[in-house]
Amino acid sequence: MEIIQWKALRQSYAITLILTLQCILRVQAVYFYIDPSSSTPKCFYEELPKDTMVVGHYTALQAAPNSPNVYTENPELSITVTVDEVFDNDHRVVNTKGSHTGKFTFSAADAGDHRICFTASGAGAGGWLSGGQQGGQVKLTLDLAIGATSAIDSADKGKIGELAQKVRDLNGRLVDIRREQVFQREREAEFRDQSESTNARVVRWSLLQLIVLGVTCAWQLSHLRAFFIKQKLT
Repeated sequence: MEIIQWKALRQSYAITLILTLQCILRVQAVYFYIDPSSSTPKCFYEELPKDTMVVGHYTALQAAPNSPNVYTENPELSITVTVDEVFDNDHRVVNTKGSHTGKFTFSAADAGDHRICFTASGAGAGGWLSGGQQGGQVKLTLDLAIGATSAIDSADKGKIGELAQKVRDLNGRLVDIRREQVFQREREAEFRDQSESTNARVVRWSLLQLIVLGVTCAWQLSHLRAFFIKQKLT
């Protein structure tokens, strides 16, 4: 009896763990078709909990003009991805345009429905599949990872590492600029002190010259007065 209860308990734990993992991480792989000649986007809705991270990878292939069932890469094809928060008056949180392959990432600010739309453009005849014929419909394959912080792949980690290195380089440059600014302020302060000292010496010398001139003038006046008095008496 105890063995049966233990097995049932283990099965219950296993089911709970599986359900928990499914709630934490959901990966959806779907594909759908887009008419490149139409400006109407292809949209679907996803209800997301608050603070849920979503990472999407997409690949778009276009049907050949003469073989509608054969899909190949078109370098001229571009995909526009938009994500709107339906619950917040269609507030747009993502609006990006990329090539026929790419990714997008966003985090749900609040719980509610999010509208994810894709639009194909640039799929004209110019320079693709010789013959100058218009390409067919676009097949877009989408891998959507919901609630997975580990969905950041090694390429993203490499980009993050490059950004971190650039930030460190910028910090180093800022330190050098700050050091140069401190040096310039010190030189300006030294030049200001030297200018003030020079101006003070010039002022003192000018005052001394004025005093000497004043004494000289007074002496000359007294000497001339004595000379005139002496001449009058004689």
